[in-house]
Amino acid sequence: METLKSIVIEDTEVSIIRGDLTESNVDAIVNAANSHLQHGGGVAGAIVRKGGSIIQEESNKIGYVPVGNCAITSAGKLKAKYVIHAVGPRWGEGDEENKLKNAVKNILNLATEKGFKTISMPAISAGIFGFPKESCAQIMIDETGRFLKDNRETSLKEINFYLIDKDIIGFFKSKLETKGHET
Repeated sequence: METLKSIVIEDTEVSIIRGDLTESNVDAIVNAANSHLQHGGGVAGAIVRKGGSIIQEESNKIGYVPVGNCAITSAGKLKAKYVIHAVGPRWGEGDEENKLKNAVKNILNLATEKGFKTISMPAISAGIFGFPKESCAQIMIDETGRFLKDNRETSLKEINFYLIDKDIIGFFKSKLETKGHET
């Protein structure tokens, strides 16, 4: 794990971290999920492999989650206490930007409702769902900043973006640096 960039927005530290999301020791990690919460590949598969089958079993009880929304399960054997399963859009399905914005807002709202202080997120939809990496970074950083400015009473004190892809890291770092100049 390596912190590449951190800024403070309102009273919350927002960081770009190169590392394994499943190793994040926070209140909740965010899973880039599909609508049926079947966690076979990508980030979702890694979370279930490391956290255990309880995550998939709890997801099966939830069933379906519409694109742009999220649901929560326990985190099994992970260091995190919970997993927020956020359903991002597949590139080409239409209205992808707004759906990703909604996913980020819903993640942050749910984390605040639960009183979480720390969360870690991947680059939602930028993997097998094909969302352009630079646009993903722009939307996720912008929506996080907007949420923190509009919700000054949030319980969140630390929001981490855990990334491993070199290009995605570069885009997120650049967008966060730009956001740092705005605050």
